[in-house]
Amino acid sequence: MTLDQLLILAILAVTIALFIWGPWRHDMVALASLLACVFTGLIPAENAFNGFGHPAVVTVACVLIISRGLQNTGAMDALAQRVVPRSGNITLGILLLTGLGAFLSSFMNNIGALALLMPVAADMAEKQNIAPGKILMPLSFATILGGMTTLIGTPPNLVVSGFRASAGAGSYGMFDFTPVGLLVTVVGLLFIGLIGWRLVPGRSQAGASSFDTGTYLTEAVVGEKSAAAGKSLREIGKLLGAEDAQVVGIVHNDARVSPATPWHRAHSGDILVIEAEPESLTASLSSLGLKMVGESESVQKDKEELKDKMSQATAGRKEKSAEKEKNSNHREEMQLRELVVMPNSLLVGRSIQFLHLSARYQIHLLALSRRGRRSVRRLRSTPILAGDALLMMGADDNLNHFAREQGCVPLAQRDISMPNKEKSAIALIAMALAVGGAAFGLIPAAISFAACVLAFMALKVVPLRNIYESLDGSVIVLLGTLIAVADVIETTGAADLLAQVLLDNLAQGSAVVALALILIVTMTLSDFMNNVATAAVMCSIAFSTAEQLAVNPDSFLMAVAIGASCAFLTPVGHQNNTLILGPGGFDFGDYWRMGLPLEILVVLVSIPMLLWVWPL
Repeated sequence: MTLDQLLILAILAVTIALFIWGPWRHDMVALASLLACVFTGLIPAENAFNGFGHPAVVTVACVLIISRGLQNTGAMDALAQRVVPRSGNITLGILLLTGLGAFLSSFMNNIGALALLMPVAADMAEKQNIAPGKILMPLSFATILGGMTTLIGTPPNLVVSGFRASAGAGSYGMFDFTPVGLLVTVVGLLFIGLIGWRLVPGRSQAGASSFDTGTYLTEAVVGEKSAAAGKSLREIGKLLGAEDAQVVGIVHNDARVSPATPWHRAHSGDILVIEAEPESLTASLSSLGLKMVGESESVQKDKEELKDKMSQATAGRKEKSAEKEKNSNHREEMQLRELVVMPNSLLVGRSIQFLHLSARYQIHLLALSRRGRRSVRRLRSTPILAGDALLMMGADDNLNHFAREQGCVPLAQRDISMPNKEKSAIALIAMALAVGGAAFGLIPAAISFAACVLAFMALKVVPLRNIYESLDGSVIVLLGTLIAVADVIETTGAADLLAQVLLDNLAQGSAVVALALILIVTMTLSDFMNNVATAAVMCSIAFSTAEQLAVNPDSFLMAVAIGASCAFLTPVGHQNNTLILGPGGFDFGDYWRMGLPLEILVVLVSIPMLLWVWPL
């Protein structure tokens, strides 16, 4: 073993450990891995960021923007309303919903397809009177499966195609993944719709309004006339117990009292941190005459002052018609809405006190739900995590603006507006041309989809101000950095070394066994680390394994593509699984119940198909 091989294997081992352990975000780990290669001399400094110009990175960025455009036109909302039944046979409903999710994810971002259909799943769960998780998990798995059917369906496919091109064999075509991926997806969807959803734990028979988010943590102000003023926490706890709520912390003079003993007395102006179910939250506060922090009189006063300033600033504008004014006043009515934080949300890792919600959006955070975890910190200083459910108060337009800008998804069914037919047609035609250009090899995929993005911008399918908001920076950094690291694994001979160990100790020289091992190892890694990172690491090993066996490397690369798209055992392997963790009320160990038999089924179906479509 050479020094370079030892260094890259050490860096690779630490990188995988950090991915699985999860102290840093995936993009941070990937950037650290790249810099480690630069500092050890494995990558020349001037070549460190060449990966960001790779066609796979450009294509992923374009697909993210195109996905936003397809959502903005409203065409996909209308399609979902027509295709998916809300009532009737639950099995048929799940089959249609998961089928639509898989279809959408084959041409748009996986998480975008899931976010688009989550409100539909919520509505279906309410009308079918079943736990929302029994529909959410099948939908999540279906959108993951659908991504493996086309080149642009999921970033790992682009990574695999890019690796093949860098190896001198040319990139894969738009539908080269379809023969194997489509059969695996169809079989997987049949399993999910007929059997799999029954294996998902039903935490409760909750409706869509509460969406089984678990208990909320909220802050309530003790007023002068509140029944809680002067009472001990023990006495307050007894009164709240009738509403299935409890006090888990108290804030006095803007500082949390720790520990909050049962005999500590609440005074006027103190803030109680209360844990309650969504359905009993209002009753819990009313029983003691408490007000949520977002509804406190001081906050409302600040809000009115802000509105007055805004009114003065716009006094010079011409008056609107009576009808428009009426609609505007209607939109300004305060309402409550539950929003779930998406994995790529700008909120992740930040606390509310730094967001200035009242000034920027004229809305307030009233409560936070984090399934399976409790925090008695001040609500405003609690770091937000992916999958958290936020109870927000504000005007409808302001809440919608906040959700779009910060990357949140409503848990209740959205009002579906009529799609913009003109822009829908433009978006679909541009998308079809881009897919056709790449599919028939007229122009490279990156160029084809870049042209589609330019058309979206020129024709305002996506507003120019929202173009770069559509990009997931963490995915771009992850791809750009790990492509360079994967090249080092190949050029130093470390991939050959790992492939030799695999063949000598496990496969015993059998190409079929080696193919199955590559698939299973890739699948296992993707359950615990990012699927893009998994594909980048495994491509070199798979290619070297095929070379040493003197067989067709396409079989092994396709196995990597399938394995990287099958993260069904944990909530951390894929962003879609993370997104449904809170809304579905899931625990970490709930995913394997449907995920394990699904992964076994994928192996049993894909190995024969790989041998048939891509013979050794």
